[in-house]
Amino acid sequence: MFDIITFGSATQDIFLKSKAFKILKDEKDFITGQGICLPFGSKIDIENIVFSSGGGGTNTAATFAKQGFKTAFVGVVGDDIMGKEILKEMKELKIDTRFVSVKKEKHTNQSIIVSSAGQDRTILVYRGASDLLCDKDVVWKKLKARWFYLAPLNNSLCDIFDKVVNFAKENNIKVAVNPSKHQLSLPIEQLKRIFQKVDILFLNQEEASFLTKISFHEELEIFKKIDEMCPGIAAMTKGGEGVVVSDGKYLYSAKPDPNRKIIDTTGAGDSFASGFISDYIRYNGDIEKAIQLGLENSAANLAEIGAKTGLLDKNSRFERIEVTKEKCGENNLCITK
Repeated sequence: MFDIITFGSATQDIFLKSKAFKILKDEKDFITGQGICLPFGSKIDIENIVFSSGGGGTNTAATFAKQGFKTAFVGVVGDDIMGKEILKEMKELKIDTRFVSVKKEKHTNQSIIVSSAGQDRTILVYRGASDLLCDKDVVWKKLKARWFYLAPLNNSLCDIFDKVVNFAKENNIKVAVNPSKHQLSLPIEQLKRIFQKVDILFLNQEEASFLTKISFHEELEIFKKIDEMCPGIAAMTKGGEGVVVSDGKYLYSAKPDPNRKIIDTTGAGDSFASGFISDYIRYNGDIEKAIQLGLENSAANLAEIGAKTGLLDKNSRFERIEVTKEKCGENNLCITK
């Protein structure tokens, strides 16, 4: 019996940094209003290159394992050197890999993270073998766990999204979900059926706005809409502004230390969600402690390059931040469940 099994992607991340990467402001050609530019046809010196593993499924599994939980990962890697290295690393982290499929059709997922002098970066993504996960790859009869965690996937997992959640409910397994934008594009009635069975739903501001079709500036309205869809716990991360969580009785909010060191934001959402769940399990559903470990685990990860670096283990000591707790019924903050 596992404490938790994660589903999701496994990726090799390559971080490139150079002062030669120039930022060009151009609202016409770039959806963000600016882009990274390089001299065409020339060689560019890279000041720093870092190789690291990533992917929501393995990132969250890393935290769970470091926090002392018996952890397994369900996913797909390619039949290549990168896939072998990821499997090797997971075994070193004491993550069980018996449910990982190796496929020849595509290479292991890759991301190239390009940054200049500041914190902003551009990510080039190759969505490879992880998107080949399908029903027949999952050894359902052997999935014995107390919790499932579904990290974002952008293709095939959407086809078995329902099945994973239904399997969890039929087998008394708690389930937490951090859906991708692709998964949030499923028909709304299908999403409502899925979310009705979810114990914890994680979304960032952009995803929450996309799901509810409400501007992310209207935070309380977004939360009321999400509370209608999900009878479980709903958590919305807000980057540097922290997190808001509703359990249908109280609305919890907290902000990270504004002086925390930020080197790399890759994997910050994964480190928050996995930290949150770790203390939620450890302290029998204590949401305040869950938020505190989630934010601290994320802060530790932000201080280093890579999605799995800096993660806290079960013996880590840290100062717990203050969490504000307000009743849902007061000031019409959230919908009472």
